[in-house]
Amino acid sequence: MSDKNRKEFGVWMDSHHATIVGKKELEDKEFIVIGHVSNSGPDHNSNEKTANNHEIGLTQKFFKEIAALMPNIDAIHITGTGQVQEQFIKYLAGTAQYKNVEATESTSNKMSDENVATFIMNHFN
Repeated sequence: MSDKNRKEFGVWMDSHHATIVGKKELEDKEFIVIGHVSNSGPDHNSNEKTANNHEIGLTQKFFKEIAALMPNIDAIHITGTGQVQEQFIKYLAGTAQYKNVEATESTSNKMSDENVATFIMNHFN
């Protein structure tokens, strides 16, 4: 498949927020913001095991909501703070629809929507 016809997406994420960018049309060079996903985190719970299980469930839901905005992708670049990018890449690799996706990652500070789109566009072009 030529690079021109690849469905490329980018995600800036931390453990609570994600900004998803992609191209409106395959031929476009410009990336636009497709959506935002939030993970409010677990409620306070006195039982540590219950709180941990709840947090794991919320993280899986967070990843599923992000992935739902990116159907049939070929390549993705994930950037952001912390270690959640690695967890998301593992989630994608373990999901049948996304297991063959070319995934790359980097670390970056919080960015505006416009800067995320520019950062991802520069990564792929």
